[in-house]
Order: sequence, then structure tokens, then C-alpha cells
Amino acid sequence: MNDSNKYSSDHQFLNIQSLVYVVILVIILLFFLIFQIFNISGEILPWPKGDDPAQIQIIASVEQFYNNESSDLWQPLSLESIKGSALESQILYGKDLIAHTSKYLGPNGSVAQISNGLNCQNCHLEAGTKIFGNNYGSVASTFPKFRERSGTSESVYKRVNDCLERSLNGSPLDTASAEMQAIKAYFIYLGKNVEKGTKVKGSGFKELAFLDAEANPISGKQVYTQKCASCHQENGLGVLASTKDEYTYPPLWGKNSYNDAAGLYRLSNFAKYVKTNMPLGATYLAPQLSDQEAWDLAAYVNSQPRPHKNTPADWPDISKKPIDHPYGPYSDSFSLHQHKYGPFKPIAEARKAQK
Repeated sequence: MNDSNKYSSDHQFLNIQSLVYVVILVIILLFFLIFQIFNISGEILPWPKGDDPAQIQIIASVEQFYNNESSDLWQPLSLESIKGSALESQILYGKDLIAHTSKYLGPNGSVAQISNGLNCQNCHLEAGTKIFGNNYGSVASTFPKFRERSGTSESVYKRVNDCLERSLNGSPLDTASAEMQAIKAYFIYLGKNVEKGTKVKGSGFKELAFLDAEANPISGKQVYTQKCASCHQENGLGVLASTKDEYTYPPLWGKNSYNDAAGLYRLSNFAKYVKTNMPLGATYLAPQLSDQEAWDLAAYVNSQPRPHKNTPADWPDISKKPIDHPYGPYSDSFSLHQHKYGPFKPIAEARKAQK
């Protein structure tokens, strides 16, 4: 073999060898990336979240794809499918009323002035479509339904007005109004793919274990300062949008927040809500708070001043009151303090034994 042939052969060998090294390096990098995404049990590890909505959406999409639980969770129907239909404008108006309630019904509302400036979307995230973000996936399929709080069968209209009167600390909306009918149409569309009588997985809140001790509002203040105050402000009064007709970040206490008859005033509801949804960017797949932090944060926020609403007709059967309902009377001997802050396990065990 002459020198030129030998050089060519050696050069080909080096090229092949280099290619093999590159392939091996790529495999190692992919292997490392997989370990960054998954832990031993196959769950997705929490990823750092930025404030960029596009980044948050990409991360959420990756999490959704890789998580085995996601396959049987409710997914909202795309609004693309209603384009050009007779109900398009009504359904889209309903969505806008949920996302920007205050613009229409707030203190400076264009339709009426019957609420405190919050939007329904502040509690029912992403216009009521976020998984375990208190979404509306099961509303159309389960209403009308009997609710222990009122002791009656309630319509969708009653449910909407309950939110307006409690979470938005306002007045009820006329059930025949274009606004109420649009909200109802939006709920019906969101639940179009849900069988009647079915509560879909992923609606409401994700369950959260009780603590062994009572929730600590002092520790909760530290959590709030570190992880919440940058948006909701140190004084808890939120940030009003530049348009002055809704909040960019809603108040968590004070005269413009939810009143003490709202669902979030129960510690378990607030703790479940923030565990899987807060701070910004958190999801049920990638929470940013520990269980302890979620409970303590709930204790701190719900110990702050807020509007009071008299509800003498609530819980006609007091034995059906949730164990963390913050007002008596109760059908057991546990104190009001324990019913509000816990520990809740002894109350739950006593009620179970009673049954």
C-alpha cells in the first residue's frame, strides 16, 4: 500500500472513530437529560419556572406529555371548534366574563357594578380550564345538584351567584341577563365531553394530606414574604392594572378580597389551591410549595382582615359542616380554633367513628 492510500485509509478510520465518539457523547447527554427530568419513581421533578408565559407553557406541555397520570384527566374542548357557529359569540362572551369579570361587573363595570374588582379567573384559573386549578370541567355534568351548605338542590345560576356574593363580595346577577346566560353557555360547552352525573378527574382541587399539628400563621407569614409578596404585595392588597378596571395580581385580604363566607376561607381549600397553583408557574405536576408551607400560608392569609358576610342559612344540618369550617356551631366538642387551624386529623377520625 502506497503512502497516499495508507493516509486515505487512516483518515477514514479517524472519521468513523470520531463519529462513534460523537454518538456516544450524544447518548450520554440524553441519558443525563432524562435523569434531570425524571426521578427514580418516574415522576417529573420540579423545573425552575420563569415569568415568561411561553416558557411556562412549554414546560407545562412537556410535563403533561411525560406524566402517566395525565392520560385520564379532563381536557377542555378547544374553542376553535365553535368558530362560525350560532353560539360562538355567546360562549366567547361567557369566557370573557369569567376571565375579566371586573371589567363588566366590578366597581367600574361596563354592565353593572355588583362586585369587588376580582375576576372569577382569580379562583378558577385559566378561565376555569386549568387542571386542579378549580376548573369548570364538572359543572355542566353535575348541576343541578344537592349541596349540604344550603341544604337544597342548586342550579348553575345559584352556584354563579354564590361566587359573586362570597368570593367577589358582591350582589347576585339577574339569572335572565345576557351575562348569566353567556356564563352558563360557556360552562355547558366546557363540559360537552363529560357524561352527565360524572365528576371528572382533575376538576376541583387535588387532595392534600392533613398535618399532624395545627397550621402556623407565623410560619405562613415567612412563606408569604418569600414567595407571594412580590406579586400580591407585602400588604396583601394586590396590584391594580393600569386600566384601573381589574387586578393584575388580586388582593388576598382587605376590603377588595373574598369575604369570610367564600370557599377559599376554609384552610383546606386555600392550602390545596396554592399547593398546585402558586407561586406563578406551579402546577400539580411541579408544585413549588411543600405541604407544610401550603397549610401555613393558608393559615396566615386567612388570619388577615377581610369583609364579613352573615350566612345564617348555611349548613342547616350542622353535622354536615366541613371539619375546617371556621364558624360554629358544631356537632362535636372540638374548639372553634381547632376547626379553623387544626390539627384536623382528630376531628376527621371522630367524625368517622361517629358514622
